[in-house]
Amino acid sequence: MSGGLDSSVLAVLCQRAFPENMLGLIMPCYSWQEDKAHAQAVASKFSIPTAEVVLDDIFTALLQKLPDYKTGSPVSHIAQANLKVRLRMLTLYYIANQLKYMVAGPSNRSELAVGYFTKYGDGGVDILPLGNLVKGQVKELAGFLSIPQSIIDKPPSAGLWKGQTDEGELGFSYDELDRYLLAGEASAELREKIESMITASEHKRSLPPIPNL
Repeated sequence: MSGGLDSSVLAVLCQRAFPENMLGLIMPCYSWQEDKAHAQAVASKFSIPTAEVVLDDIFTALLQKLPDYKTGSPVSHIAQANLKVRLRMLTLYYIANQLKYMVAGPSNRSELAVGYFTKYGDGGVDILPLGNLVKGQVKELAGFLSIPQSIIDKPPSAGLWKGQTDEGELGFSYDELDRYLLAGEASAELREKIESMITASEHKRSLPPIPNL
């Protein structure tokens, strides 16, 4: 439970489907206090059992041990951000293995289509209950479920670094992306950008290729 829209909707749906057999994990990793507060608010409002695992020290220890190639490129920044997400995946599966639970992921159709998720991170899950809903539909569902308005209204963000937002990284809004996915409507420039992202991220949605020997 990240305190974001998709995560909150997912948690409530899981609680309704499996009230006796679900656990929401709150896993801050140098995260913003507001996000944790939002996750706790959802858990409290909907009586969702939670456990908190703070990953700050583990993340720092890994960075100290892992080689730093100091490329000076944005890739290094992204690699560190992806490390946070993959640490959460490891934690989810460690606890799921003990409880004999499945790991449910919050990715929606909009994110999945353009590859806006971390391979073997938030994409490393057993089920994707929101995977056929575009972002706008998830937002509507959040309203129906009475998710706190403060969560519905805040800009979508993975919270990986200060000032980071989904739409800032994507270069277009979720409304624009949803319109293209649902109706095929977009400017020529936007259409080309979205299609390019869909093609480039195909490997994230596929099993590793196996050569025919």
